[in-house]
Amino acid sequence: MSFPNLEYLDLGLNKLFDVIPPQISNLSKLYYLDLSTNQLSGRIPPEISLLRNLTFLGLYENTFFGDIPNEIGSLKSLVGLYLFKNQLNGSIPRSLGDLTSLTHLYLYNNPLSGSIPEEIGNLKSLVILDLSANNLNGLIPPQISYLSTLHYLDLSQNQLSRRIPPEISLLKNLTKLILSKNTLFGDIPSEIGNMKSLVGLYLYNNQLNGSIPRSLGELTCLTTLYLYGNQLSGTIPNEIGNMKSLVDLDLSQNQLSGIIHASFGNLTNLEFLMLRANQLSGSIPEEIENLKKLAQLQLEINQFSGYLPRNICQSGKLTNFSASTNNFSGPIPKTLKTCTSLFRVHLQRNQLTGNISEDFGVYPNLDFIDVSHNNLYGEVSNNWGQCAQLKTLRLAGNNLTGSIPAEIGNATQIHELDLSSNHLAGTIPKEFGRLSSLVKLMLNGNQLSGRIPSEFGSLLDLEYIDLSTNKLNESIPSIVGDLFRLHYLNLSNNNLVQAIPLELQKLVQLTDLDLSHNSLGGMIPSEMSSMQSLLTLNLSHNNLSGFIPTNFQDMRGLLYIDVSYNQLEGPLPNNSAFREAPPEALKGNNGLCGKVGALLPPCNEHGSKKHQKRCKEGRSIRIKTKTTSMKKFPFQF
Repeated sequence: MSFPNLEYLDLGLNKLFDVIPPQISNLSKLYYLDLSTNQLSGRIPPEISLLRNLTFLGLYENTFFGDIPNEIGSLKSLVGLYLFKNQLNGSIPRSLGDLTSLTHLYLYNNPLSGSIPEEIGNLKSLVILDLSANNLNGLIPPQISYLSTLHYLDLSQNQLSRRIPPEISLLKNLTKLILSKNTLFGDIPSEIGNMKSLVGLYLYNNQLNGSIPRSLGELTCLTTLYLYGNQLSGTIPNEIGNMKSLVDLDLSQNQLSGIIHASFGNLTNLEFLMLRANQLSGSIPEEIENLKKLAQLQLEINQFSGYLPRNICQSGKLTNFSASTNNFSGPIPKTLKTCTSLFRVHLQRNQLTGNISEDFGVYPNLDFIDVSHNNLYGEVSNNWGQCAQLKTLRLAGNNLTGSIPAEIGNATQIHELDLSSNHLAGTIPKEFGRLSSLVKLMLNGNQLSGRIPSEFGSLLDLEYIDLSTNKLNESIPSIVGDLFRLHYLNLSNNNLVQAIPLELQKLVQLTDLDLSHNSLGGMIPSEMSSMQSLLTLNLSHNNLSGFIPTNFQDMRGLLYIDVSYNQLEGPLPNNSAFREAPPEALKGNNGLCGKVGALLPPCNEHGSKKHQKRCKEGRSIRIKTKTTSMKKFPFQF
């Protein structure tokens, strides 16, 4: 390199590759060097340390590997060091502590290991320190508290352990403290309440225990507080209500108990409130309705009781409302009916009551709703068919009556529809054939009658169908065989008749098939042996006759079968699922034989030959029929 007077070199955002040549050290007057966002590789040459005038060194977003050269500590003029998003390994060199002019140090997204050197505390000019997404371990050195000008500290996504040093509270100018996704344990230091400049505090996904310190209520500038995914216990301090700048509060996935204080109503800037998966109890205070900006409220998996907040969506900004798996009772809040901002709603597994026909309206943005397993009554509303973006509708386990409205077929984005365990009657609407995105359909446990619609043949994305425990009749439509993606099919406990359709053999991805408790007749199709993914097969309590096809022995993946209470005869296939079947899975057939405990008689040689002869006769009959047919209707040209 023959540019001895070059002072500024920016080659970032190109497609440069190979290594940095050691001769770069000849650019002795260089104060700015940016080689970022290229395809450079190899080691960072130690000769780079000879650029004594360098104030900015940007090597980020390349594929450099190996150690950070110890010699970089000689670049005493350096103000910004950007080495993030490479493949640098080894430890952070102690010599970096000599870069006393450094204001910005970015080493994140590398596989750096070892501990954070104590010498980091010498960087008294540092404003931003980001060591996140590495493999750093050990403790957070107390010397980090010497960085009195620090505004931003990110040590997240490492393997740091032990306690958060209380000395960290001496960083009075810090606005963001990010220690998430480590293995830090012990109490949250109460001294953190002295960090009055904090805007964001991120301690989530650690192993912190003890209670939430009351002193956090003194962080009146804080907008984001993430403590979720720890082992915090005790009550939520009343002082949280003093944090009037809070926009985002997440205390989920801890062991917090007690009530939500009325002081939460003071958090009038709050947009996101997440308290899910704790042991909180009591009723939701009415003051929560003061949170006019609330967009997300997550209360699920606690022990809350009483009514849901009546005016929870009076501002019209609520998008996500989750209160599932609690002990809430009473009606669905009336403001939800006109809350057109809703995107996701989880209210399942409570004791909610009321007429579901009247509780919900039309939601242009709704993606997911689950009100299953409550005490709701009424009919399935036509309005669901007008929710154009709806992908999941779960109304299972209530006391719904009436028929399924044909208008549901207009919600063409639905992926999952669960109306199971209700008292729905009438037929399955043929309009379901329009639900071309449907993946999972559960209508089991109702009183539906009539046939399975042939329009199901257009639902080519279906993977899961449960129509069991209804009053469906007629035959299983052959179009079911066209649903190639099916892995679960349950049509049990209906009034289905006639033979098992041969077309089921095309369901090569099916793992579970249950046709039990119907009135199916005829023989078990030997073609079903091509269903090589099948793990469980239940054909019990039907009128099936003849022999179990011998080629079922080729179904090596089959783990469980039940053919009880039919009219089957002959030997069992030589397959472990049959050999190891419990007696109750075979009983109720008079003619079966084989070595399965003491239940079945052994198959004698005469019986085995009779079985073979009958199979040959069956083939002979089919051949003769074809021959006769050819004589009767000769080929014509």
